[in-house]
Amino acid sequence: MVPVSYYLILSAILFSLGALGVLMRRNALVIFMSIELMLNAANLAFVAFTRVHETFSGQIFVFFVMAVAAAEVAVGLALIVTIYRSRQSVDIDQLSSLKG
Repeated sequence: MVPVSYYLILSAILFSLGALGVLMRRNALVIFMSIELMLNAANLAFVAFTRVHETFSGQIFVFFVMAVAAAEVAVGLALIVTIYRSRQSVDIDQLSSLKG
């Protein structure tokens, strides 16, 4: 039996790596994957807390987060592909010219 604190520590490490990826990288795809890593870290924490409290509310919330993440993937990848077709790059610094 693995203690719940191990899951929370792993979740915090994964969330920190995702946050560093968002803050340090300039490639839109890497930033996009880092956001997904942060969402999965939050899901792991929800499931760990669900195990402690022995309820299903955390797992239900994880299901909704996964549904929102799937919609985010569809819209985000469509935007990234469109930007790549017009700019031939997904560098975040070049996207500042898209400001209205």
